[in-house]
Formats: sequence, C-alpha cells, structure tokens
Amino acid sequence: MVKNTFISVISQEEKEENRGSVEFQILGFTNKIRRLTSHLELHRKDYLSQRGLRKILGKRQRLLSYLAKKNRVRYKELISQLDIRDSKTR
Repeated sequence: MVKNTFISVISQEEKEENRGSVEFQILGFTNKIRRLTSHLELHRKDYLSQRGLRKILGKRQRLLSYLAKKNRVRYKELISQLDIRDSKTR
C-alpha cells in the first residue's frame, strides 16, 4: 500500500489544546478519508471499508456545514488549507 502524506496543518501545541475543536475533527476525518481512499484503490471489493468511508464522509460533511453556518471565515480557511472542494450549504 502506498503511504500518502497526511496533513499537519495544525501545530503540535494546538493539537494538545484543541482536540475537540471542529477544525481538528475535520482534519482527522480528512486524513481517514484519504487513507481509506488509497486502501480502496487496491481493494475494490472491500465493501465494509466502503461503508466506513461513506459514514466518515457524512460526518465530515455535517461538521463542515456546521462550521460554515457558525464562522464562514474559518470555514473558507480550512477548505483552502485542506484542499477539499467547497460543499453546498443549505
């Protein structure tokens, strides 16, 4: 399996302080999504991992929509840092 470079946008001090913050959770979900995506490229018929990926995508989507409603500036910064596309908000 090819090792992907995972994102470390948040510094070490911030990691210890803000483990429960929305940005930190989105960062963790994004790393999991990228790891599962690389796994599924090799193992196409791993349906349990596909289900897990869909669940994590949904959780990240809900957190992103929450962040977009609460603080639009932080949302835009996080989207650009993580290099994920802008999602549609309701």
